[in-house]
Amino acid sequence: MKNYRVVIIGGGPAGAACAGKLIEEGLNPLILDKARFPRPKVCAGWITPDVFKNLGLLPTQYPHDLSEFPSLQISLGPVSIPLRGPQYAIRRTEFDHWLLERSGAEYIQHEVRDIQPDGTGFLIDGKFSADYLVGAGGTSCPVYHQFFKKEHPRTGSQIVALEEEYLTEWKDPTCRLWFFRENLPGYAWYVPKKGGYVNIGLGGNASEMKGRGKAIREHWNAFILFLLEKGLVSNREFHPLGYSYYLRGSGGPSRSGNVILAGDSIGLATLDMGEGIGPAIQSGVLAARSILTGVNYSLDAIPRFSFLPRGLRWLVNGR
Repeated sequence: MKNYRVVIIGGGPAGAACAGKLIEEGLNPLILDKARFPRPKVCAGWITPDVFKNLGLLPTQYPHDLSEFPSLQISLGPVSIPLRGPQYAIRRTEFDHWLLERSGAEYIQHEVRDIQPDGTGFLIDGKFSADYLVGAGGTSCPVYHQFFKKEHPRTGSQIVALEEEYLTEWKDPTCRLWFFRENLPGYAWYVPKKGGYVNIGLGGNASEMKGRGKAIREHWNAFILFLLEKGLVSNREFHPLGYSYYLRGSGGPSRSGNVILAGDSIGLATLDMGEGIGPAIQSGVLAARSILTGVNYSLDAIPRFSFLPRGLRWLVNGR
């Protein structure tokens, strides 16, 4: 059995970013992920310029289709506000595979089922051993569930979402966001992408929707009718996929000894936009630096908001 200095569970943006930084400094981590890459991954794929900055790249260096929006059209009830400045959208199936390959890390397709402390390290399914363990496996990350869930449950709001990405001849090139539409405690989106893809979806606070007695599927059906009326989509049979994630919480422990969490396993999505890719990458880099240098693993440098001005932050979860 080969021993690794670091085993990273999860090959998405957080895990790949962590691995890439470790390899830059001479360590050779192992990434385990239950999926085979390139993997299908439904996601609006919205990323900010800071994502490229944290990767040490220019947007023009990204090798796949990159949709650039000079502004986003944001609707807060009846008020429509353009957010200026370049924003981007990628297709996750391309982006995640590229980021994993770019890291240069050894990757094995394997679904982790059992992790046992073994002396000063960890034994994973009786097949892999590690000195450090990084949990970057998303909301259902086994590292979180085994080492953190009982004593340190996530404190952020749980968001449930439905979305679909499909190939179509879209006509409107504007990226649009609707907050609190039809009393949704969250927002909906329309993201046209290069290559003829469009991503539509919505997400809302799970507990608030339950309290109001309106399920996410009801909001989806109303949203589709709205998009049809606006001419933003054509009539077709929709097959949305559902998932859940957590917004940034109050800052519970994300490291316990040689066990570190990153990305959605912690719950780092921004409070205004539910942006997850940027915070995941930044947390992966910070986790690697903590392993490499021994510095405290702090998430304070990761923004809690994507762009909402301080004066309007009370609109989001009462903050």
